[in-house]
Amino acid sequence: MYAVIRDRNNQTTVREGDVILCDLNAKAQPGDQLTFDEVLLVSHEGDVRVGAPTVAGASVTAEVLGEEKGEKVVAFRFKRRKNVRVKRGHRQRYTRVKITGINA
Repeated sequence: MYAVIRDRNNQTTVREGDVILCDLNAKAQPGDQLTFDEVLLVSHEGDVRVGAPTVAGASVTAEVLGEEKGEKVVAFRFKRRKNVRVKRGHRQRYTRVKITGINA
């Protein structure tokens, strides 16, 4: 059984037991339970239910494992022969969650 969920602007395919990274949820503490109500697709033993836009009555539950930082992204801009150089870095923060159940 698998499902496609939408968390804010990201769509993710999940199965029970998967560990995924979601956008940072600052209120979530390790051990908390999260519920994803926006389920776009549910598949169980070949039976596929597609929502328009979401599947009615379907939800995905997950347990918060902690907070994590992503890879560093460097934005470097320069103009040749003008001595203009700007270097900026960014690390996105994520919430790591483990999928505990798919309710369809």
